[in-house]
Amino acid sequence: MTKNILLSFIIALIFSVNSKAQVDKNSDLYKVIISKDSLLFNVGFNTCNIKQFEILVSENLNFFHDKSGFSDKKKFMDDLKNGLCRSPSTYQARRELLLESTEIYALYNKGTLYGAIQEGVHQFFEKQSDKPEKFGSSAKFTHVWILENGEWKLSKVLSFEHQEKQLSSTNSSIFDNDFEIEKWLKESKVPTVGVGVIENGKLKQVKVFGENTIGVSAPYNTIFNVASLTKPVTAIVALKLISLGKWDLDEPISKYWTDPDLAKDARNKKLTTRLILSHQTGFPNWRWLNNDKKLAFQFDPGTKYQYSGEGFEYLRKALEKKFGRSLQQLAQELIFQPLKMYDTRYVWDRNVDTSRLAIGYDKNGNAYEPVKNETPNAADDLLTTIEDYGNFLLSVMDSDGLTQKVFDEMITPQVESTKGKHFGLGFEIYDLGNGEFALSHGGSDKGVQTLAFILPKTKQGLLIFTNSDTGTSVYENLMKHYLGKNGQKIIDIETK
Repeated sequence: MTKNILLSFIIALIFSVNSKAQVDKNSDLYKVIISKDSLLFNVGFNTCNIKQFEILVSENLNFFHDKSGFSDKKKFMDDLKNGLCRSPSTYQARRELLLESTEIYALYNKGTLYGAIQEGVHQFFEKQSDKPEKFGSSAKFTHVWILENGEWKLSKVLSFEHQEKQLSSTNSSIFDNDFEIEKWLKESKVPTVGVGVIENGKLKQVKVFGENTIGVSAPYNTIFNVASLTKPVTAIVALKLISLGKWDLDEPISKYWTDPDLAKDARNKKLTTRLILSHQTGFPNWRWLNNDKKLAFQFDPGTKYQYSGEGFEYLRKALEKKFGRSLQQLAQELIFQPLKMYDTRYVWDRNVDTSRLAIGYDKNGNAYEPVKNETPNAADDLLTTIEDYGNFLLSVMDSDGLTQKVFDEMITPQVESTKGKHFGLGFEIYDLGNGEFALSHGGSDKGVQTLAFILPKTKQGLLIFTNSDTGTSVYENLMKHYLGKNGQKIIDIETK
């Protein structure tokens, strides 16, 4: 088959596919193809990781380019090694996918999936020596991905309609320095960083850099343990139940649950959901920090702030007692299923895709064993992705499933916390001046450092997930880069 006949055949195939519906963006196929795209370009092209191309590109590759002609795999790889990725090289290029332009179509043979067609628009940015990065070109593309022995391989590529016009500024205005982020990773000894940016009330971009395990590149849908970023999810479960009239913010928790360690302490009757979500229980963070390992009040509930995971676990047991369902089941019904957060769970089960799991590391690069909870922990160890958690934050920002009264309670300062900040219900509140504020929470465990901010009035947000004890070292640069002046205000509050 000649090149022209083959090209005509591919174009005809594409047109025939476009008469069908594209796959849903929450489907497994969509996520798999976007993940492969991320590995091919964010990990391969943008960092000249030749090995990544060898893994993902089919031996039968046919590459059609409207400027440089036809290439098979050998020519394609030779051009890559001897051109863009020659060593030493003073030239760098970065490819950026316009995610909103992406369409994916399934290919079946007698009912069996054998491939997929990916269409979209991408842009290329160029950098020489120490000069600032500049826009290069935009182009449309079509990729044909084929399952070869159970592995997805890029088999056919059409790259066309190249132009020197930047088609969209959405991504480049937000994610415009992949090389700098990779540099931060290496300098900070952070194997993996996941970043999600919310702008104008939408999750504009998701990027994951580095490796989730040594030698394995991290895809865009890498699964992270997010430590205490679990707590806002538990808080929203409770606040949605309150909004539905099934739970009460100020009803004594003792009506449904009393911890045996506190049965003889009358102060247990003062505990309410409001005090738990704003960390005013009087509990330590964890009971095992006490000499006797038992839960006890360190001060009267409601009199001051003290951060406590025990409080959230107390709330979990009360909710599970009343509703006869686990926290996982309640969250699945109220949050995960409606928001299509298919990679998010409190418990470790057979559905966890371990090939996408970011293993945690200490400062010396030694791996920790993954936490595998068999029962939900309301305060810790949620498994999720940047995309899933970003969509959760968008729903919070939009007060999805919350009454106006409950939303107002959530963003109202309940108690002063630290450095002039306050806790609302489930989130810490930063006063940014001029009526602007940020809702925030962080997470910190062995091999986990995570952070989330949403600014409801400006419809901004930022998510940072890392899998290292040293992960906090990248926070400041990322916050300045993605949140601008508001990021600097947050840093000023934290460092004053």
